[in-house]
Amino acid sequence: MSTPPSSPKPLSLGVIFLTLYIDLIGFSIFFPLGPELLRYYIAHEPQGGLFTNLFAHLQTLAHSSANPEMATGALFAGLIGSIYAFMQFLFSPVWGARSDRVGRRPVLLLTVAGNVVSYLLLVFSGSFVVFLLSRIFAGIMGGNLAVAVASVADVTTRENRAKGMGVVGAAFGLGFLTGPAIGGLTSGFNLLAHHPSLAAWGIHPFSIPAAIGLGLCLLNLVWIGARFHETLPPERRGAGATLRERNPLRALLTLPDRAIRRANVVGFLLTFGFSFFETLITFFMADRFGYTPRDLVSIFVFNGTVSIFTQGFLVRRFVPKMGEKRAATMGLGLVALGMLGIGLSVGLARSVPLLFVALACCSVGSGFANVGLQSLISLYAPPDEQGKVTGIFRSLGFLARACSPAVAGVLFFQLGGTAAFSIAAALLCVPFAVSTALPQPHK
Repeated sequence: MSTPPSSPKPLSLGVIFLTLYIDLIGFSIFFPLGPELLRYYIAHEPQGGLFTNLFAHLQTLAHSSANPEMATGALFAGLIGSIYAFMQFLFSPVWGARSDRVGRRPVLLLTVAGNVVSYLLLVFSGSFVVFLLSRIFAGIMGGNLAVAVASVADVTTRENRAKGMGVVGAAFGLGFLTGPAIGGLTSGFNLLAHHPSLAAWGIHPFSIPAAIGLGLCLLNLVWIGARFHETLPPERRGAGATLRERNPLRALLTLPDRAIRRANVVGFLLTFGFSFFETLITFFMADRFGYTPRDLVSIFVFNGTVSIFTQGFLVRRFVPKMGEKRAATMGLGLVALGMLGIGLSVGLARSVPLLFVALACCSVGSGFANVGLQSLISLYAPPDEQGKVTGIFRSLGFLARACSPAVAGVLFFQLGGTAAFSIAAALLCVPFAVSTALPQPHK
């Protein structure tokens, strides 16, 4: 089969954008709802079940903090996010390597169909066990992020790789804007308030945001089936990876290219540090300003808007001029400053305007750092291993998101929010330093 003509490429990028966008909605839709979810399952789960045993363990861990109830909520939200991210960590290399062998389109169709199932479970997850299963299954299928990013590499030239990755970044920004906004704005719409009999079918107070996610995912599946053009022709496909090679940690250590290994370490540390914001901002703002889920929408909307502008416009305009390495290094420095600014503006100054300045710094930096690193990884990798190498990079990011909430939660409730964000800023200085030693890619 010959290489697809150039005309379908913009359409393929559009489908890739939507796939990433839907995945990130699924990841972030419950960011503002952690405390409410916990209260719902406390009130409705039977004694002696999985949830009550888990809740008892979380209470034991949180008892020594200054605010045990809030600490328990933070641990619960972090645990759910970690389970989701850990599944993505395990399955990103699997989907990425498989797409190198059979093509991107069939893998995207399979995984997006799986996401439909996960959202359907989420709509009817009145039981905590069903809710947990929906998050696990969503994480498994959400590993297709690596496939979507590899597709961007398929349809862009090496010179325009950063512009293509800007599409990826814009999708992330819009997903992190839309997901929390849906969760926060629909948190007050409870179907059970008017139709309590629906509880017998597993409907719960958060079925509305889950149903919205389900509808978007169905649209995504139909669009991919009807319009997505395969981006990886047979002559450019590899043999795929063995089961041992699909272990992301083993795969990272055995990669022959030192530059790819270093860039992956930088990406892991960036995501680990930035995830402090995703984990703690809800509880930090509730503690200092008494913010509710609806109040938090303004923060997520602002953060997402700046991220979309950065990655949809600034990155596409300036990264090709300044180079991927400089963009990544500059971005890492800005993220570190932004995280420090969040801790000081909320914890010490207690100033919302200063917080938004810090958020802008963090979002702009994250946009440049992520697009720069993703572009470097793609440029370092050979054409027939884009899915595998991208899968390792995305997988390590998910591992960082799985580990970070536990560390962030302990620091927050033992040392306070200002100290936790300051430690995150100090940690981000490490990948900043390592990124300066990354080589310039050949184009």
